[in-house]
Amino acid sequence: MQRRTLLLSGAALVAAGGYATWRSLGGGAPDMASSLILPGAAQAQTAEGEVDTSRVVEMTMGNPDAAVTVMEFASFTCPHCAHFHSDVWPQFKAAYIDTGLVRFVYREVYFDAYGLWAALVARCGGEMRYFGIVDMLYDEQNEWARGEDANAVADNLRRIGRRAGMTDEQLNACLTDRDMALAMMEVYRQGMEEYGIRGTPSFVINGTTYSNMGFDEFAQIIDPLLEG
Repeated sequence: MQRRTLLLSGAALVAAGGYATWRSLGGGAPDMASSLILPGAAQAQTAEGEVDTSRVVEMTMGNPDAAVTVMEFASFTCPHCAHFHSDVWPQFKAAYIDTGLVRFVYREVYFDAYGLWAALVARCGGEMRYFGIVDMLYDEQNEWARGEDANAVADNLRRIGRRAGMTDEQLNACLTDRDMALAMMEVYRQGMEEYGIRGTPSFVINGTTYSNMGFDEFAQIIDPLLEG
């Protein structure tokens, strides 16, 4: 898990009305967002009152009636999550999801602004494109997440979105949708609290929470549940 301190060159962090705003002070910045909510500000905002989370669709894969449900809690900026995606996920998916044995649920974790922005881009494509964009975000994490500043990272994310078939207009609308960001942060907060998530990636298997693990460890937990 990697927690990132965002130090912006040529940008100011402005807190106002419960929101935080990245405002570019220099020329030539990508025309992405005049304002984006940040995780810390979103937590403060959600604490002030009820947040409508109905727009935050549960992203799932596999047999909806499977006897075993595996929920992954992961951040798009977490190196260990990227390693899981490259080293364990293909075998896990082939053995349990593609065969209809497991219902898989992906839950986003937002430890930093970049992870939240990436999730907004992933969800911008809708349910049909979501997991394809997730693959791109993890496969290319070292490239898009290491931009020289926030504007560069946002531009990198826009490029991924365009490759997934979205227009700049669509991406700008998603990246500046503060109501959606607030709702996503509230779902994230509830999930972390309900399942006692302390790090990423974490997995909840039929209601029990586990830390990061390899394929053999998954098999030791899941196979007895399938036999039962």
